[in-house]
Formats: sequence, C-alpha cells, structure tokens
Amino acid sequence: MRAKVTYFVLAGALVCYFVLVGSRGVLLLEEGTWITVPFGIAVLVLPFIGAWFLWQTTQFARHANRLSRELEAEGGLPVDELVRTPSGRIDRDSADAVFAKRQAETEASPDDWRSWFRLAIAYFDARDTPRARKAMQRAIALRDGKPVRTS
Repeated sequence: MRAKVTYFVLAGALVCYFVLVGSRGVLLLEEGTWITVPFGIAVLVLPFIGAWFLWQTTQFARHANRLSRELEAEGGLPVDELVRTPSGRIDRDSADAVFAKRQAETEASPDDWRSWFRLAIAYFDARDTPRARKAMQRAIALRDGKPVRTS
C-alpha cells in the first residue's frame, strides 16, 4: 500500500511539473521571436516525453499486478524461501540458488508465462532489475498472446 501511495504522489508531482513546463513552452511560443519559438518547441517536447514514459510505466505496473493476482488465485505465486541477513536484506547466495531453480523451470517451459513471472521475481531478488523487467515484459506478452520480442 505504501508503494502505491508513493507512486501516486510522485506521479501527481510529475503531472504538475509537466503542466508548469508546458506553460513555459507556450509562453516562449507566444513571445514569437526567432529564438524563443525553437526553445518553446523544445520545451514543449519534454512534457510529452515524460507523459509517455509515465504512461508506459503505469501500464507495465498494471499488467504485472494483474498477472500477480491471477497467479495468486491459482496458488502459483513463488514461496519466499530466501535467507535474509539480520538487517532484512536478501542473502546473495540464497537469491542465486532460487534464481537457478527458476531459470531451469523457465528453460523447461519457455512458453509458460507463469514461469517467466517467477523468473522475473527471482531476477528482482538477485538485484538484476533490467533483466527482471524484461522477464516480466515477456510474461505479460505470453499471457496476452502477443508476439514475444527476442533481443
């Protein structure tokens, strides 16, 4: 719940920022000189890029949460079997062992979105966020029946 509140507060702050930056871009365009018009256009591009990024991130989170709820309803969410340090951090060797198990599971059934979802969780626990995101994107694509990009 705390993560959702933080997300919405930060998303709201970003939207306010986009509005402020956009209004400055409009003011530069209204000035109408040969130097302010290109700057105004450049400034107006930034909120659109930011809004696109915010939209993509929100959609990713929605789809990942949908898969999580579906997997939970099936009783297929991975059990937390990780060893933790006294401070609560995940032990690296433990994360690597769970990752190896999840990777073997995914290699055995590469077209199953459930195994890709569990692999994404294992990547995240092993502190490999970029690969966790790619694995989750693959799980979402497989679940939705979309073509999977291999890169």
